[in-house]
Amino acid sequence: MTDGPFQPEHFQRVDEADDSLFYREPRLVAHIDDAAQGALARFYGSFLPRDGAVLDLMASCYSHLPEDGACRAVVGLGMNAVELAANERLSASVIHDVNRTPELPFADAAFDACIISVSIQYVTEPIRLFRSVARILRPGGVLAVAYSNRLFPTKAVALWRAIGMADRGRLVSIYCAEAGGFRDMDARDITPEPGASDSLWVVTAARV
Repeated sequence: MTDGPFQPEHFQRVDEADDSLFYREPRLVAHIDDAAQGALARFYGSFLPRDGAVLDLMASCYSHLPEDGACRAVVGLGMNAVELAANERLSASVIHDVNRTPELPFADAAFDACIISVSIQYVTEPIRLFRSVARILRPGGVLAVAYSNRLFPTKAVALWRAIGMADRGRLVSIYCAEAGGFRDMDARDITPEPGASDSLWVVTAARV
């Protein structure tokens, strides 16, 4: 199933096997280099609401939140229990496959913010997922979608693989617009050391 201006082939992947097989073995590593991790933590520190409840969507063993962050709660939703258990920033965790079930298992307006860190490229039904993200955010809540030049190529969707970094930011903004419920979409390059570190971009939006 697809939505908006997209065709099914846009979200095809080289490896169409069940995602639970791919994520069965824990990967207890950061998926961006140290400089990019630091840049993302600084960005989250300046962007996320203080004392807010944050959903770390498609979470792993690192949330990339600043050490001095003052989040009231951080809930991680991901695919691997070992990775989530190793994430020291989480106050709770949920195992859930967003490609199989894009509707998120949370109440309406449950969170002040949602972050998606270096994993949006694997989402096969992004508009349905972003509709659910809008539902679980409180009015005025914020979304931050960070992505880098790194990926697992067999699991990234075809459209993502076919375009460059700036166009990927535009694509995520289209996801927000087509899902509805978001305003003030903005994509920016926050690469800390261009030409030396991993490339790092972030798309932000606010809940209407």
